[in-house]
Amino acid sequence: MKTIIGSILVVGGLMAMAGSANDCDGACMDTANTLGEMLMVAGAGLTAMAVGGLMLIKANLVNE
Repeated sequence: MKTIIGSILVVGGLMAMAGSANDCDGACMDTANTLGEMLMVAGAGLTAMAVGGLMLIKANLVNE
């Protein structure tokens, strides 16, 4: 169960960091995030990835 939740956190965090700017190539800049919002979303994604990674490491160490 830790492996599944950890994997979801890693993938979700990666997607959050990749989409943190929320823009579409300049065509809709009125809906893009500000710099502060982008950093907040990227930080949350990084935190989710770190927690998920630690969960995966811990789950694999217990199984050895």
